[in-house]
Amino acid sequence: MTNNNNMILYNITINIDSNVANVWLDYMKTRHISDVLKTGLFIECKLCRIHAEEDGGHSYSIQYFLKSLEDYNLYQKNFAEKLQIEHAEKFKGKFAAFRTLLEVIYEEEA
Repeated sequence: MTNNNNMILYNITINIDSNVANVWLDYMKTRHISDVLKTGLFIECKLCRIHAEEDGGHSYSIQYFLKSLEDYNLYQKNFAEKLQIEHAEKFKGKFAAFRTLLEVIYEEEA
């Protein structure tokens, strides 16, 4: 059972073709992430480059933080499909993505 006090991390891992990677990064920074945050359901977003040996692409992790599972469910119900379709149409055949939902159960700062 999810504790309502635990933060939720919605992570999208994406591999984008090298030939469109710069266009994709610009799109994510100037449009897509802003559109997701404008829903008012997210606390913050981090876009991270995954350092790994790869053939034909670059991998990234887009980490969206939410206050609750209920906010995630509202995002999925009211906004996710439209935003995902827009991204998929713009970069059709140029990416592979998978999504993971995580519950933060413990954190400690140095």
